Amino acid sequence: MTPEQRLDQLARDLLATPYPELTDVQRSVIDLIAAEAPTGLNKALVADDRTYWDRLADSVAAVGGSWTFIGGFSLGLVLWIGLNVALRPWRLSFDPYPFIFLNLILSTVAAIQAPVIMMSQNRQAMKDRLNAEHDYLVNLRAELEIMRLHTKLDALREQEMVEILRCNTEALEILKAQVARMAEERG
Repeated sequence: MTPEQRLDQLARDLLATPYPELTDVQRSVIDLIAAEAPTGLNKALVADDRTYWDRLADSVAAVGGSWTFIGGFSLGLVLWIGLNVALRPWRLSFDPYPFIFLNLILSTVAAIQAPVIMMSQNRQAMKDRLNAEHDYLVNLRAELEIMRLHTKLDALREQEMVEILRCNTEALEILKAQVARMAEERG
């Protein structure tokens, strides 16, 4: 049997579809089963090919999405407002009520932070898709391998049943011969 025929036979046995009609993921699983090779990790999941800017975006997203950031930022806002209110009687406040400069800073931070966090989330979503595809591949392979094991166990059970039936038939023939001999001896 040629390797192409073996792949086609495996595809037909396990997925009831000819090998050329399988999807790329299904083909890769059939190839792994035929090669009896372990399913390795996707290289894109292991490699860190992020640029400096990608790593910076991930760091900003990690810090910006934490309770530490929220607490520190809230504390900074309270200090800013408190300092400006406390310095107001001496006309030394650098951003008097209604805190226009603070609003400008908050708008700028939000305008910069939001797209940076979205870049990081998009990259994480891509990684999650690759992870899901890898999980699907591993799960499909495991399911197909289990199906193969069931088929092998069924074949072994059938072979064992044939052997038991043969032994029972031989024992029955021996018993018949003994019964016939005993019948002749009596009479």
